[in-house]
Amino acid sequence: MTEFIVAPLVGSVIGYITNALAIRMLFRPHQPKYLWGHQLPFTPGIIPKEKGRIAASVGVSISKNLMNEEVMEKNLLSENLLSKLDHTVERYFDKQKNNSETLRSYLGHILSDEDINQISSKCGNDLKELLYVKLASSSVGDRIAHVAITHVMEKMQHFGSIPGHNEGIGDWLGKGIKKIFGQSGSDATSQFINSLAEPAERALANHINEILRNNSKEIVGDLISKEIDSLLSRRMSDLLADKEKEILQVRKSILSLYTTMIRERLPRILAAVDISKIVEERINEMDMNEAEEIIFDVMDKELKAIVWLGAGLGFIMGFINCLF
Repeated sequence: MTEFIVAPLVGSVIGYITNALAIRMLFRPHQPKYLWGHQLPFTPGIIPKEKGRIAASVGVSISKNLMNEEVMEKNLLSENLLSKLDHTVERYFDKQKNNSETLRSYLGHILSDEDINQISSKCGNDLKELLYVKLASSSVGDRIAHVAITHVMEKMQHFGSIPGHNEGIGDWLGKGIKKIFGQSGSDATSQFINSLAEPAERALANHINEILRNNSKEIVGDLISKEIDSLLSRRMSDLLADKEKEILQVRKSILSLYTTMIRERLPRILAAVDISKIVEERINEMDMNEAEEIIFDVMDKELKAIVWLGAGLGFIMGFINCLF
């Protein structure tokens, strides 16, 4: 009768110890052990001994099955993540609507004053040069002169009119020409005015173009410098005031740009990053104490279950052995 108690208990203890020892031998010893110059068997432990192979296998497995292009794209473009991104952008703009900082102060959080000045100066100089070349090489003066002379000719019709009367110099001139030339006076008036307008327009255009060639850089430079300084001095809240439609469009553009980049650039990014190599190198760099601690933290319950399972199986085998 005693053997039905002792044998299962002994089997249970043996099963517990052997499973606990086997799990321990997966990790220890970390280094090979020697006796009289001969390496002892099962040293180092299985995991330390096969660390390089395990690292390579884990890296390939993660790269192919857990962090491949399909899985990454599915997660990076999920509705939940896109919604969070849009909400983050929305909160950012809501915060800036109440931001009393100037644009210069705001940029000062990420750039130095020297960088801000260099960027504004570079942008200003580029814009100045672009506008100067356009103004100096184009026929801006011709267009300005044409508009100005046309406007003047229209105003001449009523210029100098007597209060209470609608007639001006143009009307008087037309009547005088009509008396001399009869019913064709209106045509003669038009021809006379046009004869004055054409040379005046050419002369004015030449003067304006010459002024722009000689002075546009200074004029444009001062104007752009003042506008840039004014922009940097404006508060963030003022810059975003009444810009709801523009902000909404920016939010949509950010989401669209993000989606496009993920779909078009993700394969290149994954190829360049080489996840399997990163995982392999990281595992190889890990100290075995650290690796052992991580595995036991993740699988503590499972490993303990294996130990107690060994005890249970030992108990059953001991009991069965008594029957035979």
